[in-house]
Amino acid sequence: MSVVTDCCDMSLDVDPPDSPELQAIDPNEYDDTEVAEDADYRRDELSAFLEDGAWEQAFEAWAAGTSMDRPTFEIVRDLELVDRFDFFWDSYAERVGYHAPGIPEDWKQRDIHPDLQSWGTVSAINAGLTELGQVVCDVLKDDYVDWETEYEAPDDLPDF
Repeated sequence: MSVVTDCCDMSLDVDPPDSPELQAIDPNEYDDTEVAEDADYRRDELSAFLEDGAWEQAFEAWAAGTSMDRPTFEIVRDLELVDRFDFFWDSYAERVGYHAPGIPEDWKQRDIHPDLQSWGTVSAINAGLTELGQVVCDVLKDDYVDWETEYEAPDDLPDF
């Protein structure tokens, strides 16, 4: 009797890296983010949540379903990309926002890593880190964050 294994098992069997240290950066400086001005990004609380288990929980959930393989993840480690994640509270949207690091488009000219040889690997890293960022946001929002934004509706809203 033969045992059939799943040829397309997607998982990454690596130890979770340390959670990123969140920096005091205005998220509006990122090309892919727009957040209300003068917001309280609550990075101290988010950092505490990440250190208290949210990062490891999210990383393990992401690793169980990612298509990123170990050699590709080693490039991520070597380039210390995880350290460049940013997470912040977006009070206007009542969500945890994030900025995922990635490999720049000029990676070939910059020769940033000897094992980085194809656009496929670059795409896998960029997509994988974006997915990881979203999983972290989901874990933080679902299991850790219990903040509510104090929203006051204007007096001139129409009655429906």
